[in-house]
Amino acid sequence: MATFVPLLTSEQIARLPARAREVVEYRKSGLSLNHIQGCPLDCAYCIRHTYGLWDQRQPRALMTDAQVVAELVNHRYFQPDVTPVQLFNRATGPFLPAVRPHTFAVLEDLDARGLHNHVLVITRHQMKTEDAVRLNGLRNLKVTLLFTYSGIDNKKIEPYPSEVAAQSLKIMSAAVGRRYRTVLYWRPLVPGLNDSPEHLDRAYELSQRADATVFTGLFYRNEIADYYRANNLPEPYDETARRKIVPETLERRVLSTFAGSDSLFRKTSCAVSYAHGEPDYNGHYGVRELCDICPLSQLDLCLAAHRIPTPDRIHEVASTLSDASGLVVVDITEGAAVVSGLSEEQPRYYLQHALGFQVHDVRHPHHDRRHGRAEIGWKAETT
Repeated sequence: MATFVPLLTSEQIARLPARAREVVEYRKSGLSLNHIQGCPLDCAYCIRHTYGLWDQRQPRALMTDAQVVAELVNHRYFQPDVTPVQLFNRATGPFLPAVRPHTFAVLEDLDARGLHNHVLVITRHQMKTEDAVRLNGLRNLKVTLLFTYSGIDNKKIEPYPSEVAAQSLKIMSAAVGRRYRTVLYWRPLVPGLNDSPEHLDRAYELSQRADATVFTGLFYRNEIADYYRANNLPEPYDETARRKIVPETLERRVLSTFAGSDSLFRKTSCAVSYAHGEPDYNGHYGVRELCDICPLSQLDLCLAAHRIPTPDRIHEVASTLSDASGLVVVDITEGAAVVSGLSEEQPRYYLQHALGFQVHDVRHPHHDRRHGRAEIGWKAETT
């Protein structure tokens, strides 16, 4: 019999950090749904540090599955068949034993509504053949399983073994007639920790089992750095950053190892879109330095969908959002629209998905060759 997580009382919810109480919010690649929070896997670099939820190891629910689906589909940022959705990617594991039935309940509710949105389910936990059977019962959603794999051997940093995710990837990719897609989510790559030739070769071997592979680095925020220092963990960098850190030399080594691959990507949305045979829903095509490792067939798909919006079109889309009333279009290039006047990130992501085109905030410029990544480990640009 399925075990469900306990439901918090209104008084308990009121005591949570403000960000934890926001169960539907944009997090880069899509609207993130997180009405269940708490995880016992204890990965030292977990994003829960930044939400004030690190000490919450027991999964618990802030509302029912039916309530959160209703909140999602009625959310001001949700666009049917357009907005990508991420399920339980901020504060728990979607296939933890107690969380698993909630994951399927949400997926099946959304699917029964006839929605064709991308749904990304990121997991490092054990999955079984019966999970494949149930996922194959979904008829409308475009589901992608992203298997978080790092190969990190230090149990103080990552107690739950990466080999579990590797085996789950193999099982779920081998299912006959599957409707979902599988992605090797190779992260976090950290110099000196999991970037030996053996680590890279192992990831390449594992990538052959997936529909696509995306590699990325470490979110090293202040809260995570504080935890590392307090627990005498080896600090990977001398400074923290707003964006993920992927040093230039590490990227070069990854690309060298994967020189024979035609399904390696720098961005999650690129890998997911490729796996489903669609153009990138984040509109990265105009950022050419991202695309130099993409297969030609995918470039053709993205080119056919690439539309550079006019300022009027951007304002038209933004007019539906009260929190985008101060939007100013600063510049439009082949690769991105640069805007100002947005008080937070979320409306920018909405615009990006509605337009199928990159939208950047003028306060956070994207630099050549490290689009959306931290400057740590990259040579300063010369003029």
